[in-house]
Amino acid sequence: GVKLALASFLFYCGVEMTVGLWGSSYLVKERGLAADEAALWGSIYFAGITIGRFITGFITFKLSNRLLIRGGQILTLTGVLLLLLPLPTGCALAGLLIMGLGLAPIYPCMLHETPVRFGQEHAGKIMGYQMAVAYTGSTLLPPLLGLLAGFATIGVFPIYIAVSAAAMMLFSERLNVLLNRRHERSADIHPL
Repeated sequence: GVKLALASFLFYCGVEMTVGLWGSSYLVKERGLAADEAALWGSIYFAGITIGRFITGFITFKLSNRLLIRGGQILTLTGVLLLLLPLPTGCALAGLLIMGLGLAPIYPCMLHETPVRFGQEHAGKIMGYQMAVAYTGSTLLPPLLGLLAGFATIGVFPIYIAVSAAAMMLFSERLNVLLNRRHERSADIHPL
């Protein structure tokens, strides 16, 4: 399941960085906002991540990491949907804030879940791999959007984010299924 976890990190960091780097450009070119207003909403996206992480710190005492990861991914996809649909610009702006709030718990909870998923003895090494892949996603996925926008328009931004966020969720859920099966087999072999 390590490869699935690594793919989740790749797409998570790719989504977070791509929205941060290209969100304002999308708002200016496709939604007609003034540059200063678009920059403000780009900042609000990062404020959503910050506020979401602060809130997540308290929620982790009540909810599991898996639930927070899944909830964050669903909230992120909801925000992307507000960008994708032909709704008023205010909905797109709300979508950026919602994406920030949704992305907030994913990264820390995925890291915190590593020892649970793969065992304490392997956690340090796997976290190193996760960090490397996370930086790779942050480095490669935003310029890929720029390349695609060069061939088309920045209007591909919400589609690109939707595909990347869906891929993140797909790999994360596949990992959960794999780990649940492994846990069930272990319970069958070693009943209490």
